Amino acid sequence: MSRVPSLLGRLGAGLTRMGERLEERRAEADADAGPDPAIADPAPPAPTPSGSVTAPAHTGPVKGAAAHTGPGPSGLAESGPASGPAPGAEDAPSAEPGSPDEQAPEHVPPPPSYAPAVAARPDPVDAVPWSMRVAAAVGWRLLVLAGSLYVLTQIISAVSLVVLAFVAALLITALLQPTVARLKRMGLPRGLATAVTAISGFVIMGLVGWFVVWQVMDNLDDLSSKVRAGIEELKRWALNSPFHVTEDQINQIAKNLSDTIGANTNEITSAGLQGVTVLVEVLTGILLAMFSTLFLLYDGPKIWQWVLNLVPAAARPGVAGAGPKAWRTLTAYVRGTVIVALIDAICIGIGIYFLGVPMAVPLAVFIFLFAFIPLVGAVVSGALAVVVALVTDGVFNALMVLLVVLAVQQIEGHVLQPFILGRAVRVHPLAVVLSVAAGGLVGGIGGAVVAVPLVAVTNTVVGYLRKYARDNALRSAQAVEAGPPPAVPLPAASGGERE
Repeated sequence: MSRVPSLLGRLGAGLTRMGERLEERRAEADADAGPDPAIADPAPPAPTPSGSVTAPAHTGPVKGAAAHTGPGPSGLAESGPASGPAPGAEDAPSAEPGSPDEQAPEHVPPPPSYAPAVAARPDPVDAVPWSMRVAAAVGWRLLVLAGSLYVLTQIISAVSLVVLAFVAALLITALLQPTVARLKRMGLPRGLATAVTAISGFVIMGLVGWFVVWQVMDNLDDLSSKVRAGIEELKRWALNSPFHVTEDQINQIAKNLSDTIGANTNEITSAGLQGVTVLVEVLTGILLAMFSTLFLLYDGPKIWQWVLNLVPAAARPGVAGAGPKAWRTLTAYVRGTVIVALIDAICIGIGIYFLGVPMAVPLAVFIFLFAFIPLVGAVVSGALAVVVALVTDGVFNALMVLLVVLAVQQIEGHVLQPFILGRAVRVHPLAVVLSVAAGGLVGGIGGAVVAVPLVAVTNTVVGYLRKYARDNALRSAQAVEAGPPPAVPLPAASGGERE
């Protein structure tokens, strides 16, 4: 009978181990299924049938546990190793530490502490310096603009006659349009006012051209004799000058000139044939300019509305506001240039007339026409007057003509242009020189004439569009700050009202 408590103790220990195995299996199943907040700490030790307390459950493997027995007959607790595994203990599977069953499938172990730190590769865009990125962005935009300008220049060169005729029509329209508006205010119909203004303007320009040609042809013989006399005077001055020029050297220069003219007879003939072609092109351009002027004077607002319809809707309000600004600038430039050129021609013409220079009136007309080419035209026309005075009346008279030309041009540059043009046309002198040079290279004399008004109009348009964009941004910011407008409730319609 003394072995009964020992057998009961071993049986209780075996049941305890089986419970521990079941708890371990449940814990493994819960670990595979995910954490469950309802799981509490392991159960407290349960008393055995003999009154002993079992050991707490172990989460690790159990290869052999000591059996705690109850008190023996002598009242002392007897303990000892189990004589063998409990029944059914060999059927319970064992789990080793660190097995994959106990690890979450998403878990990635961190690198060991001895592994070297490897920095991630930077983005290629971040590796390029900021200044180089800015330069590249500006560079490809400049390339696109340069390509666009090159294509536009090639197109203009291919149809230069049409372009120059239309630009000339714009300039003439800017000059004559105030007259048309004044006649319409006086009560004339638009068609009649346009016809009267255009015919009067073309007749006046034709009479001026005919007068110049008539004066040149009428004074050609006298001018030729005076030129020959002037050349002889220059020859005598060169022989008596301190430069020690001999008569043989002068004769050799004259012989070389005559030989050059004789050797280049074919080129001169071909140039004459080309001159005929140029004359035909000039007449064609004049006719195109006349018809364009008539339509611009008569249907100018409709043509502008048609141009606005070609502009995208988002940019249409800005362009619609920039157009009138550009037209006022062009009108102010043309009218101011005509007034300044007329004052120059009258003053210089009177001066060279009293100095006795032949063909004073044709020279004054040339000065008026060349005044439409800023800076360069005044120099060329003044030099022409000085050369005519030199070969006809001698060095002293040429110096006097030079003084007259310089005095008038100084008054023009410092008094007339600022007073007449004012702030309507504000272009820096450097921009004027560069634009005239570029226009002359692209379109010859016509390009030099239209270069400065084109730059002035472009300056006005760009300034207006910049201000328009700034005002739009300011209005948008104010609208965002103010918020949406309050909703206005609609009045309820009564049943007795009728629409």
